[in-house]
Amino acid sequence: METIVEIEGLTKTFRNQRGIHDISLTVRKGDIYGFFGPNGAGKTTVMKIMAGLSKANKGKVRLFGHEVTTHYEQAMAKVGVLIETAEAYEYMSGRKNLELAARLYPELPGSRVDEVLELVGLSGYQREKVGHYSLGMKQRLGLAAAILSRPELLILDEPTNGLDIEGMVQIREVILLLAREERTTFFLSSHLIHDMELMCNRIGILYGGKLIREGLKTELLDGRFPTLEELFIHEVKEERRAVNHA
Repeated sequence: METIVEIEGLTKTFRNQRGIHDISLTVRKGDIYGFFGPNGAGKTTVMKIMAGLSKANKGKVRLFGHEVTTHYEQAMAKVGVLIETAEAYEYMSGRKNLELAARLYPELPGSRVDEVLELVGLSGYQREKVGHYSLGMKQRLGLAAAILSRPELLILDEPTNGLDIEGMVQIREVILLLAREERTTFFLSSHLIHDMELMCNRIGILYGGKLIREGLKTELLDGRFPTLEELFIHEVKEERRAVNHA
């Protein structure tokens, strides 16, 4: 199966000595990879380096076989990104923001803006100025912008952030639909265990800047650990024990 993301030995240390340490993982075509961990574990740091928004001290990231630091345009050509807060022009409507973004992709049909607005549940609010949007609506707009060009890989940092239960369900359904029907590959981060368990086929648990467990969800969740929550609690206890005895 085609490899979409290759991360090798990724390390970045900040002045406070926090950061990420020797992260290595692979994502294959069609995967919904759940990058899971508590706030401050380093999830966003990894994703910013993947998207070329930050530089690592050591290690490499390849997207579609192209290294991000040396061949950025080729690496990012088929990638959509939503990291942290969705950015938009608040004095413009949601629709106008998407129409502006669509100009970057002249090959897109005119109907694509309508399609993504419908997908993320913003059709009824498309004429409102983004400045009047709630946090959840801005997050939906950010997702709409990320999927506008029909990317083959989507890097989404906390995609359900700020959404109510109905919104969270809808975004999950969009992700599963794109993975199933368009074979879109996803690299998602979240600290919400339930989201990860419902959406992802592969899981990476990040804790204290280290990838402490990684693999297929069906292999990680077995008779010993029937839920992701139980697996996470076990792995964190083991990691703390190892650190204390080091």
